[in-house]
Amino acid sequence: GRATKMLERNVPSVLRPAKGMDLKIKRGFCSKSQEGSKQKPEIGGHSTYKVPGHKPSDWEKKVLLWSGRFKKVDDIPETISFELLDAARNKLRVKISYLMIALTVLGCIVMVIEGKRAVGRHESLTTQNMERKARWREDVAHSASAKP
Repeated sequence: GRATKMLERNVPSVLRPAKGMDLKIKRGFCSKSQEGSKQKPEIGGHSTYKVPGHKPSDWEKKVLLWSGRFKKVDDIPETISFELLDAARNKLRVKISYLMIALTVLGCIVMVIEGKRAVGRHESLTTQNMERKARWREDVAHSASAKP
């Protein structure tokens, strides 16, 4: 009684509990009341807690088709789970990565073949640069001689 009144005077008003409020410490994690743990009753035979569904957009439907999860657009349900969509996206990412790896290897092979052909024609970057610099020198010489 008297000690709490003395403490209330020293505590700022923001930290003081409202009048009529219980000062007992509630330990929500240590002891649970039976009333709070009861679930809501089922309504119409269905649980009130449902996994949220997601209505896929046209692009997401294409992702589901390309990932191989569904064969036709008509097979896709109206609502799908987020996990299903994430799995389809991940599968599509892996397929695209494999495609990019294959195209990179193919591009490297094509460049090696083209490089060997250029060597056969006696073309190299050094000769191309020397020819380009020779042309520039000729252009500079012509422009210098054309000026009076």
